[in-house]
Amino acid sequence: MIDPIFFMETVVALLVLSFLAQTLSYYFRAPFIIFLLIEGIIVGPEVLNLLNPALYFNVLSAIVTICVSVIVFDGGLQIDLKQLRGINEDVLGLSTIGVLITFLGITALTYFLIEVPIQIAALFGALVTATGPSVVGPIIRDIKVCHNVGKILEFESVLNDAASVILTAMVFEWITAELSRIGAVVFILQRLGIGLLVGSLSGFALRWFFTRGISISKKTARLVTLISVFSCYILSELIGNESGILALAIFGIIMGTSEYPYKETIKEFHGELVTLMISLVFVLLAAMLKFWYIIDIGVKGIVLVMLIALLVRPVSVFASTWNSKIRTNEKLFISFVGPRGVVPVSIATYFAIKLDEMGIQGGQTIVGLVFLTVIITVLLTGSMSKKVAQILEVIPMEILIIGGGKVGRILAERFNKRGENVSVIDISGEECNKCIELGIRTVQGNAVDVGILKKAGIENAKYMVITTKKDDTNLLFCQIAKARFGFRGNQLVSRVNDVENLRAFWDLGIRAMSPTMTTAVVMDNMIGRNHLFSMCEVEGGGSITEVKVTNPKVVGKAIKEINFPEKSLVIMVQRGNESIIAHSSLKLEYNDIATIIGEGGAGKSVSDLLNK
Repeated sequence: MIDPIFFMETVVALLVLSFLAQTLSYYFRAPFIIFLLIEGIIVGPEVLNLLNPALYFNVLSAIVTICVSVIVFDGGLQIDLKQLRGINEDVLGLSTIGVLITFLGITALTYFLIEVPIQIAALFGALVTATGPSVVGPIIRDIKVCHNVGKILEFESVLNDAASVILTAMVFEWITAELSRIGAVVFILQRLGIGLLVGSLSGFALRWFFTRGISISKKTARLVTLISVFSCYILSELIGNESGILALAIFGIIMGTSEYPYKETIKEFHGELVTLMISLVFVLLAAMLKFWYIIDIGVKGIVLVMLIALLVRPVSVFASTWNSKIRTNEKLFISFVGPRGVVPVSIATYFAIKLDEMGIQGGQTIVGLVFLTVIITVLLTGSMSKKVAQILEVIPMEILIIGGGKVGRILAERFNKRGENVSVIDISGEECNKCIELGIRTVQGNAVDVGILKKAGIENAKYMVITTKKDDTNLLFCQIAKARFGFRGNQLVSRVNDVENLRAFWDLGIRAMSPTMTTAVVMDNMIGRNHLFSMCEVEGGGSITEVKVTNPKVVGKAIKEINFPEKSLVIMVQRGNESIIAHSSLKLEYNDIATIIGEGGAGKSVSDLLNK
């Protein structure tokens, strides 16, 4: 039995390590999971021997189960199916075809490279098939990739975690009980059915409870949710072992998609709880690592893991999204982000002990390979994801649009097609639904409410665009953005419906336009000059863009010496207070403002070329 004081000392030490990891993460701008892994190895028996989880393995198993339950539920809670329109097929492909390809690929590579029995290779393949929500979530939130890519990765990690657990349990049954082919199919279908049923019932039951109008405090709502999470897992496991993770994933997705009182309170609470639990689990499991597990495997193990990350993962992603609308650079980024999390490590340790008890060789090899896979993939992904995202150009601008009417919707759709991260706020449920149908991230509420603005992501937004039909309201939104969130005037773009109100916006430095005045100016210029100004039309497929020249590679070069994309044209350069008509011999200088016409994606390509 563990001494209570010793247990409390351990908990305090783990909390201190968590605090240290988060501090280092903030300072070095790297995911805190990397520092948790390093801390766990250092305090473990292999280095300082301050923490040895093997001495209380049964307690550790319970702690890991509790933590994983909350982590998986929270992963589902962050998913709103209404916001996933347009990427459902991608997620489904990654969670079915992708899982199968990954499993088969890892199994084959392990069998030939590590030279272990096919059963052991298959067990390892099943264990590390899934990416982990405990790792993917923090990485995505840290680097802020485009919404669709982030949601695909988060949704995939939640569903694949459950798929991996079921697949691992089936392979283990095959090893120990000589499960037949039909038996394997029945096993999988049973676990899928149980997980789906229990998770769905739990989600609908809790949603029903919260929408009955029963008056409870926020604290009670959080407690009821936590009890429901553990009850869901226990019930599912009692009916069919290894089905609990899937049940929790489905439970979380239903609660994340539904609307009910206390939703934001529950999400905030679970988000804080998950940070703590990830810290506990990663330090504890990293402390269990024994170096000789990895040394026995040798260089072949490192080669295997690199092949999993750089060969199997990309093949799986491209094969399961072959007919997808997501771009090649986005597929490449999804391929790179494939870290394994806490679930394979915790399950691998459990199954290794079981195999040893049965006298079946290979348990320690599996543990060594799993630890090696988790360490390398977490370190690789955590340290390189931001740089890879920048190279592949999947970190877009964050743009917040207030007003989901026709103008706001058309604008949001254009930004979305450009690959930018756009969010829309509107008080009307009908307008919000229209935006959601277009695959736009939407928040329903009054933009005067600071909480609604924060929920929509104003703290990370580079620009805020206001498109409502009320000028006084638009001016108020701009003033809130400047006073509360530090927006400069050139970061605010507002629609002004009455021409006489333009001066009030301009006096505050806000970039404002009047539809009436703009229509008149454009129509005036289209007479005799229609080729240029037809590009301004929405259906024209083109754009006029102003870009500041900051790329050292083009500064000092003449326009004719720069390899501009096809279907793009530099028409004017503003240098200080001077406007210069562009010509082939004009040399670009630092901080010039170039006006560019581009068709399709050419405008953005020129922007990326000039502004680095």
